[in-house]
Amino acid sequence: MIRSILLTTMIMASGTLFSQKLKTVSYQDGAQKLNGLITSNAGKKLPGVLILPAWKGIDEEAKTAAIELEKQGYIAFIADIYGEGKIPADNESAAKSSGYYKQNYNEYQKRISLALEQLKKNGAISDKTAVIGYCFGGTGALESARGHLPVAGVVSIHGSLAKDQSRKNEALTAKILVENPADDKGVTPDDYNNLIKEMNEGNADWQIITYAHSKHTFTDPKSPDYNETMAKRAWNHTLMFLKEILK
Repeated sequence: MIRSILLTTMIMASGTLFSQKLKTVSYQDGAQKLNGLITSNAGKKLPGVLILPAWKGIDEEAKTAAIELEKQGYIAFIADIYGEGKIPADNESAAKSSGYYKQNYNEYQKRISLALEQLKKNGAISDKTAVIGYCFGGTGALESARGHLPVAGVVSIHGSLAKDQSRKNEALTAKILVENPADDKGVTPDDYNNLIKEMNEGNADWQIITYAHSKHTFTDPKSPDYNETMAKRAWNHTLMFLKEILK
């Protein structure tokens, strides 16, 4: 009973913190309304980081990342990929919605590009921006590089590494960091090797860090896959990468 009360209190406190630190920014993709979140330092001229959330849309992990990035001197914007009224309610609908954008990658790249525009409109220095993404958002980070979006670098955090092999490998100018859990059943050896081939053929500046004893959602404290030690290392690797390319 006490544990339940404490958990409820912590959730309420985190919700209050997020509402104080993050503000909604509404924008459009045609007729579709999108609702992203921006950190409280919006409007200042600072390096910017676009955060692409996991397959259920904007969640606590993305919000926590945004607040932590603000502490490091970045403006952070969390993208709304699905749009108002289209946020998945469960795993089945999340798989369907995220699968649509993975297949229709041009639409995914467009939604990311629109969010990147909002980040820059809110003060981020145009040539000092990066994209980080979790899970489905990690796929989006790679698509940002593939789509030649104007960013200095991308970080894919336990994202899907696969790409339709009918797509040609092209030049990749954004620096790429892939944070890959060793025991992610969603990433096959072929996926891994094909990504390396793609990045090499694209003459990319790339790095893959693999985290031992880690399953798919190893960075999410709410997940049974959470690995605290490796999650902290991954976050420190993210910050190191962002400092190198943006500051």
